[in-house]
Amino acid sequence: MEALLDWIKSPLQLRKLSRESLPGLAHELRERLIQTVSQTGGHFSSNLGTIELTIALHYVYNTPEDRLVWDVGHQTYPHKMLTGRLDQMGSLRQQGGLSGFPRREESIYDTFGTAHSSTSISAAFGMAVAAKQCGSNRKAVAIIGDGALTAGMAFEAMNNAGNADADLLVILNDNDMSISPPVGALNQYLAGLMSGRFYAEAKKIGQQFLRNAPPLFELARRIEQQTQQLIQPDTLFEKLGFTYTGPIDGHDVDGLVTALQAVKAKSGPQFLHVVTRKGKGYAKAEVDPISYHGPGKFDPAVGLVPGAPGKTTFTQVFGQWLCDMADKDPRLVGITPAMREGSGMVAFSERFASRYHDVGIAEQHAVTFAAGMACEGMKPVVAIYSTFLQRAYDQLIHDVALQNLPVVFALDRAGLVGADGATHAGMFDIAFTRCIPNMAVACPADENECRQLLSSAYAQDHPVTVRYPRGAGVGATVNPTLQPLPYGQAAIQRQGQDVAFLAFGPLMHEALKVAESIDATVVNMRWAKPLDTAMLKQIAETHTRLVTIEDGARMGGAGAAVLEALQDMQLHNTTLVLGFEDAFTEHGDPQKLMAHYGLTAPGIHKKLGERWPDLAAQPPLRRVV
Repeated sequence: MEALLDWIKSPLQLRKLSRESLPGLAHELRERLIQTVSQTGGHFSSNLGTIELTIALHYVYNTPEDRLVWDVGHQTYPHKMLTGRLDQMGSLRQQGGLSGFPRREESIYDTFGTAHSSTSISAAFGMAVAAKQCGSNRKAVAIIGDGALTAGMAFEAMNNAGNADADLLVILNDNDMSISPPVGALNQYLAGLMSGRFYAEAKKIGQQFLRNAPPLFELARRIEQQTQQLIQPDTLFEKLGFTYTGPIDGHDVDGLVTALQAVKAKSGPQFLHVVTRKGKGYAKAEVDPISYHGPGKFDPAVGLVPGAPGKTTFTQVFGQWLCDMADKDPRLVGITPAMREGSGMVAFSERFASRYHDVGIAEQHAVTFAAGMACEGMKPVVAIYSTFLQRAYDQLIHDVALQNLPVVFALDRAGLVGADGATHAGMFDIAFTRCIPNMAVACPADENECRQLLSSAYAQDHPVTVRYPRGAGVGATVNPTLQPLPYGQAAIQRQGQDVAFLAFGPLMHEALKVAESIDATVVNMRWAKPLDTAMLKQIAETHTRLVTIEDGARMGGAGAAVLEALQDMQLHNTTLVLGFEDAFTEHGDPQKLMAHYGLTAPGIHKKLGERWPDLAAQPPLRRVV
């Protein structure tokens, strides 16, 4: 007998099913999801928690005519599986395959790209207003997680939408988790609403009893109308202008269908509070949703198995440095916007709990919060992914740099991030930070330099970013001291002739491989700002051809800084600038992507040969000591 899931090619087939068959479909979808993600890797526990909700939404709403906006988008695997992409799930997050997030180019059912959080209410509200202006009855639904709801943008949108005459439904997927454990007053408030279910259950029992005595039931109903505000005050969401429903069980698919049908029939802004469990249906993920948030491949029967110790990652280097520096300096405080595990801050949060601050998914607040602490003599270190710092750009300029405050930004996930794709790639931070006055930009080439440059950054009395990639580098031995490298100084890594590589960051090691075959000089620039102009002048005067290389955007990046400096010094060397072109990157294996973009040794050599044909052939190695 064909499985229901295999029969469903789109939500049109789903809506033909009886409600009684939906729990069985949920079971099939959950089993297939476990099977798929265990073979491909990807976001896991969050998707297990949204299966019943996804089914109910596509069952009740006329998708894709009605718009669903998911937030954060890593909970959309069930959505993809029900919207014609079931057979493609084996290509998930692989180059040329399905994205791990909603992507408009991928499907008409992906109405909005949501890989960063807290954008869904704004987007869905925009869609609802557009529908109204076009005279359409189309519905717009934002599905937002409780972690994503902590960001200010979500409340900006609700503030705007709450007094607007547009049909918008906001569904809060409340699983008491983001990626890291939940924090803040909002989480406590939602927990309070959860406890309100006891009041609702007691009320239901009372109603059942009183219905047998109609006069008493009517009397009780009138009394409740008069005293309801004393027993159960308006929720925060009702104060913002939304009609609130909930909390309801997010794994009762029949109950979800009933609730969605009810709110769909209403007009104006609606708020449905759905309670789910992250990792639902896979016991190991239920117990440990953090470890199963984004696992690699695993055997479902066994679960995650610790592998053999590998190379130390840049993230681990940062985490150890943070603890070591905190031991030395009591002024150090560590700040993260809900990325404790991803940024390597678990040990710091445990050893220095009073100096650890997880502000929730609130990057703007994180940066200005750090600025306020710096004003009072603290030494804030903000651990933030490169792609997420973009969200706090105004605060970076206005609140930190303009006041020249000594805040260190540890930018994890610089350069390519692989399977997460364009939305998470840290391609732009060199370009958007080096143009800010008072800001310095450090680009360590390996793990040891990462630690040393973090110390260099911490020693400054102005803002500094230290950018480093995801995962491990070349496996450089890390010096356990806190000795900094000289501020703003480059170093010659290999002396050669004629051609000189000016390398910013880990791609220096690819440049070294090419340099061996063409006898080129390699300079480890280390700092995109301030640029070591003395070293640049020396190299430019002794080499006719220069090659800059960085794992960031070419436009406005470190190579552009070199060209600007050469022009200022009236030096006219022929210069080749290597980096990422003016396009968003795809998702896939990082090494394969680097090869695709010509930023591994063979690709670099090919680009040199295209620019300078005499370098196309590889002559015998000539070493210059």
